[in-house]
Amino acid sequence: MLSSAKVHLFCLGAMLVAAAAVPAAAEEWQRPTVHGGEISRSVSREGGVYTGSTTRTGPNGGSYTSSSKCVAGVVDRCARSYSGTGPDGQSFSGKRVSARGPFRGRLAGSFTGPDGNTVFGSRRWRR
Repeated sequence: MLSSAKVHLFCLGAMLVAAAAVPAAAEEWQRPTVHGGEISRSVSREGGVYTGSTTRTGPNGGSYTSSSKCVAGVVDRCARSYSGTGPDGQSFSGKRVSARGPFRGRLAGSFTGPDGNTVFGSRRWRR
């Protein structure tokens, strides 16, 4: 007869093997916006890693693009970069990284405006 601990370890091992066999999930969609532009989004997941990208165009010629990657775990980590161009041709860009754990989190980022000036910022918090 198997002991209770051995049965639990066997079940845990079987669940881990089944979870590893799950194929990568992906989703893509595209739709018009309320004011005449268009937005498209794609998200994929492979294991605990999530990646995504968004593209948005406005009716007046402006555009926005962002891409991100997140790693899930005890501490969730994400990185995102974005850029855009206004209807008048002025562009901007930025980056943002974050880490969120069970007790605290932190966030840091930068933004570069149309005039070329870059602003940096960071934030920490406790849950």
